[in-house]
Amino acid sequence: MGRGRVQLKRIENKINRQVTFSKRRSGLLKKAHEISVLCDAEVALLVFSNKGKLSEYSTDSCMERILERYERYSYTERQLAAEEIEQNGNWTLEHAKLKVRMEVLQKNQRHFMGEDLENLSLRELQNLEQQLDSALKHIRSRKNQLMFESISELQKKDKALQEQNNILAKKVKEKEKTLVQQAQWEQQNNCQDPSSMLLPQPIQSLNISGTYETRSSGREEEGDPAQHHATNALLPPWLIRHLE
Repeated sequence: MGRGRVQLKRIENKINRQVTFSKRRSGLLKKAHEISVLCDAEVALLVFSNKGKLSEYSTDSCMERILERYERYSYTERQLAAEEIEQNGNWTLEHAKLKVRMEVLQKNQRHFMGEDLENLSLRELQNLEQQLDSALKHIRSRKNQLMFESISELQKKDKALQEQNNILAKKVKEKEKTLVQQAQWEQQNNCQDPSSMLLPQPIQSLNISGTYETRSSGREEEGDPAQHHATNALLPPWLIRHLE
């Protein structure tokens, strides 16, 4: 059977206690040396017996430097622990303040909504009424301001549309005037067509001598008097009177 688990307790026998101390101390110093060599660690070991005898071990015999380093490290740890405790305390206090403030705001919100008014006194109700009136004044002022801005913007748009409408109307009138002038010009050109004008046509008549004589349909100047007299000399007097 294997060795049972040894119960750790103070050895009552002084001789056995001294022997055990010597053995365990040697083994402890040996382990300290091994860990410093194997792991390249700085090790400092202090052992005091029950009679006050000191046994120590330090890496490269630099016990003071290791102890000083330990003191600095221990002081830093204590400072960090103290700051952490203080910070936790501050956060706790800040959390409590914010919680109280949130409760007050929620309570005021319920009051503004007309809820939980039973426990309020007359003075508190009057203060609440004044706050609501002031809030309504600010709301109405902001609403009127937005309405005026909207009206002003609509008036600007209306003015711009009227100006655009006037410009378009002017262009339409100019276009109509141009079309009327063009129609009049085309009508005048149609009336002045040369094919519609009638020129007087010459009329041919047969004279006594068997030849044709051309006469104009309009009023023309008469021919040579000598020629007319010669023609009359060839005709008998009765025919002349008949022709006249």
